[in-house]
Amino acid sequence: MKKIFFAAALAALPLCAETYVIQNATVMTVANGKFKGSVVVRDGKIAEVGEKVMVPAGAKVIDASNQFVIPGIIDCHSHIAADGGINEGSVSVSSMVDIRDVINPEDIAIYRALAGGVTTANVLHGSANAIGGKTLPLKMRWGKDAQGLIFEGATPGIKFALGENPKRAGNPTGRGVNAGAAPARYPATRMGVEDVIREAFVEAKQYKAEWDAWEKTKAGIPPRKDLKLEALKEVLEGKRYVHAHCYRADEILMLLRVADEFGFKIRTLQHVLEGYKVAKEIAAHGAGASTFSDWWSYKMEAFDAIPFNAAIMTKKGVVVSLNSDDAELMRHLNSEAGKAMKYGGLSETEALALVTLNPAKQLGIDNRVGSIEVGKDADLVIYDKYPLSDMAKVQKVLIDGAVYFDRDNEVSGRPAKQGAKQKLIDKEKQQQQQQRATGGRGGWGNE
Repeated sequence: MKKIFFAAALAALPLCAETYVIQNATVMTVANGKFKGSVVVRDGKIAEVGEKVMVPAGAKVIDASNQFVIPGIIDCHSHIAADGGINEGSVSVSSMVDIRDVINPEDIAIYRALAGGVTTANVLHGSANAIGGKTLPLKMRWGKDAQGLIFEGATPGIKFALGENPKRAGNPTGRGVNAGAAPARYPATRMGVEDVIREAFVEAKQYKAEWDAWEKTKAGIPPRKDLKLEALKEVLEGKRYVHAHCYRADEILMLLRVADEFGFKIRTLQHVLEGYKVAKEIAAHGAGASTFSDWWSYKMEAFDAIPFNAAIMTKKGVVVSLNSDDAELMRHLNSEAGKAMKYGGLSETEALALVTLNPAKQLGIDNRVGSIEVGKDADLVIYDKYPLSDMAKVQKVLIDGAVYFDRDNEVSGRPAKQGAKQKLIDKEKQQQQQQRATGGRGGWGNE
């Protein structure tokens, strides 16, 4: 049934980039303030931005009178489009596994994210491991295959996790993936989580030294490839970003110190609900913080969360984003950003940056997306009302200059899609009836 819906939903999607002029809109650039004017999109890029622009010959005009244009929303922590589970929880260090291998382009959450204005999402491994699997950003190019979703050229990442999740997975009395199992998987304490990370990087440093020595001369047989250590070697070389699940201030400081000890950087602290307690130290390390606006109390680690967290860290010099970690919350990250204006007094631009430019910086893709600037990818969202309002609805979403979501077409096209879907359902039922009539032999009878 899922495949039937997928086929029907794609029937009317225009997936080619054209030349567009979005006119008469309030353009919220994030990088350079806002103005009433136009955005020209050509060859998948933002070609011109201004109060008055010339309409190129043959361009399609989108009249956005009384509407708002913002950069595409970027979610720095998501698990959508990952098929078959996201936790390889059987070992403490699973840096050899890769989300790339399980991307499911038919996940309906992709289309729903589009309808909420999300154009890019960082799809992460789970948090059952002190060091989890490899991660990567995807563009919400609904209708593309798995390879077509991958944000080409983006620096890949890896998931770390601190606290309850990795330690309870190793505790047979806990609620983790190995609950009730014997013997317990190491680690089963917060101390053990730190030890696992440190020991993994002791091995990775040795592995890197062996490869560095061989690369100098390339004499003899190269060292044996170890996929688990290869990913950590890339971390040490700055070629792979670390995204670390964390909550408590003491563990945040622990991870920053371990990273300093081994000479690498934590790219983002994910969740980081007690980040406001150690914001100065986070900023000094150079880590970003990707948090929730006001989620709290769902487990012991989350009890000291406050809705001022994002604002406090921002004011202390940390690059902060708001993420979803949830396919439903993902659809209204614009409202989550609006909360930062209420809780903490961030400006309109600072709040909007929490779901656009800041996550782009955290993922190292801010040269391509995150703000409305000439030369950047034409990943744009048009809202009918002020984007930081609960009342705002997405009207159109462009990715790479192609319209991937159009509310008017979505509503008007529903009868046709339903008809196409019903035809496929009827065809499937007919085939099943034929198979039953022939004993499941596809028409060959008893031969």
